Amino acid sequence: MNESHSERKALAFYQKHRHIINGIGIFVLFFALGCASQALYYKFSNNQVYTGSDTTDDDCSVVGINLHGTLLTYTPVHADNDPAFNYDSVASEEITYKIKQANKDEDIKAIILEVDSGGGVGVAGEEVSNAVKSSAKPVIGLIRTTGASAAYFAISSADRIFASKFSDIGGIGVTASYLSNVQKNQKDGLNYEQLTAGKYKDSGRPDKPLTQDEKNLFLRDINIGYEYFVKAISENRKIAIDKVRVIADGSTVMGAQAMKIGLIDEVGGMDEVEKYIEETTGEKPEICWK
Repeated sequence: MNESHSERKALAFYQKHRHIINGIGIFVLFFALGCASQALYYKFSNNQVYTGSDTTDDDCSVVGINLHGTLLTYTPVHADNDPAFNYDSVASEEITYKIKQANKDEDIKAIILEVDSGGGVGVAGEEVSNAVKSSAKPVIGLIRTTGASAAYFAISSADRIFASKFSDIGGIGVTASYLSNVQKNQKDGLNYEQLTAGKYKDSGRPDKPLTQDEKNLFLRDINIGYEYFVKAISENRKIAIDKVRVIADGSTVMGAQAMKIGLIDEVGGMDEVEKYIEETTGEKPEICWK
């Protein structure tokens, strides 16, 4: 089929400017894909971010924030069906953001930080603890089943901490223990080939024996972290540091004992938390969970 004059002109224009035209097409395609993926993210994300201006929460006077599962600095991105990531986790960056946003809202009188976590990463615990300490609004901690290790660190700076008499509380300690695969590898005929630059570069690999020098290196940092943890709990809970060292053996205690040694302030649940907020703010709390 013969081409018309206009078709020939259009073809010549395309050939001359095809790089620009193709580039624009690719940009539009990726822009559209980006918008679609962002829309899907907001549609299916389980994480509700508190903006401080939610029109559906006009009566909200108290913000509730959950610290549930393993405490990390950020939430790992993973496939929903991947068993390697089949565990609950919570990110300190999300919790600290929500605390800061609650502080910007003039209608918010207090913050509840509900903890149900056996711990996690020390840095994450420190970040949440600092955000709680810096909050201009009172932060009330509520430990449910467990508030231990990094999770207890996170809540230790709250203005008041409540926990059930059945709760496990404390777990003040540091660990870097792991399972060695050396003997199993030998049985299976596997041999670890060490190729590193730097004496300690592959320290702690479970497929190689741990040398005494490496063990000393890990214990050095573990002890430093332990002393920092003890000092932070002493300062946050107003307990003499020598007394904290006595109870900082890595174990947890239940509610009444935790109150006796100063790790919590009251034995109770949400009813007691709401009553405390009403007594301190002078109004019945309307809680919205973020």
